[in-house]
Amino acid sequence: MTLEAHLIASLADISGKEWNALAGPQPFLQHSFLFGLEQTGCVGEGTGWNPQYLVIKEEGDIKAAAPLYAKEHSYGEFVFDWAWARAYEQHGESYYPKLLCAIPFSPISGPRLLVQEESWRPVIAETLMTLAPRLGCSSLHVLFPEENDREALAKQGALMRQGVQFHWYNAENEGYADFEAFLATLSHDKRKKIRQERRKVREAGVTMKRLRGEEISEGDWLFFARCYRNTYRQHGSQPYLNSAFFLHLGATLPQHILLVLAFRDGQPIAAALDIYDQACLWGRHWGAIEHVPGLHFEACYYQGIEFCIEQKIALFEGGAQGEHKLARGFMPTTIWSAHQIADPRFAEAIGHFLEREGQGIAHYVSELEEHAPFRSAD
Repeated sequence: MTLEAHLIASLADISGKEWNALAGPQPFLQHSFLFGLEQTGCVGEGTGWNPQYLVIKEEGDIKAAAPLYAKEHSYGEFVFDWAWARAYEQHGESYYPKLLCAIPFSPISGPRLLVQEESWRPVIAETLMTLAPRLGCSSLHVLFPEENDREALAKQGALMRQGVQFHWYNAENEGYADFEAFLATLSHDKRKKIRQERRKVREAGVTMKRLRGEEISEGDWLFFARCYRNTYRQHGSQPYLNSAFFLHLGATLPQHILLVLAFRDGQPIAAALDIYDQACLWGRHWGAIEHVPGLHFEACYYQGIEFCIEQKIALFEGGAQGEHKLARGFMPTTIWSAHQIADPRFAEAIGHFLEREGQGIAHYVSELEEHAPFRSAD
């Protein structure tokens, strides 16, 4: 048996069929999604995201892989390690480059160690954990891995970090019958607040439209991209994605795209992009060219909830952070990342920090659950 581990600088060197056979159904892991980021310049030269896809072959056949990047900064990750970078700098050490196993710009939980068979998971976990020291990188960070990957990485000595997101869960069995059935499960004040917010949007003369896949025109995509850029501009930052990538996404993964548009006087004024499969809807990006009270909640949450109910999708991941989601039916959910710090001095200090942080996260989740928006059982 001949095993070979390779670092590939571009998915152009791997066929979509080979990659997708390992990646599974999640849209964010598809060859067209990740390679599209390269093709449109969102990752690669000049971005600080340098592809280093890990591929393990046996007798020439790909048996395992991982989406891996050499990072020159910590932007676009949603798991914050800026304090770790500052600590390195204060001690005269270099934190960058570091290795990042993740979906760029996407706080999406799912597979990170992509394997043909389960027996390959410990192999790629062990290989991944050897790379940072060999490549002269300070550390390895695996963001939002699923449970099987976490366990494999933990066995190799990775440090585990907890975080919190807010997820909406459809009713068990057949799901909610409609949006009113969902509202009926909420406490009176939360139910009233949501109805008021939706009514204010309607009274402002705003109408909503949900478009799927090939229903989305090039003009719709360009308008969404304008809204997306406007959101970043309002926050004083640079957008990570561009119009070319959104057009590529619509052309290559239409079966996974939901675009929510808001209109007033026949003209679009806001847009929200969701990506979905049979099991989950992921709220990704939003923007508006006019301010309408409550429109953000309508476009980003209520339209997505209605879509999940209609399509019998069990889970709606609303994106990173956002305690305001709790009042709208999204519950706190613990998410994870795995970390390997090459320098044992920093590894020990960060390990102690993660223990304390994890205790705080557990307490925070418990407090949030005590303020759940749902009616009590009695």
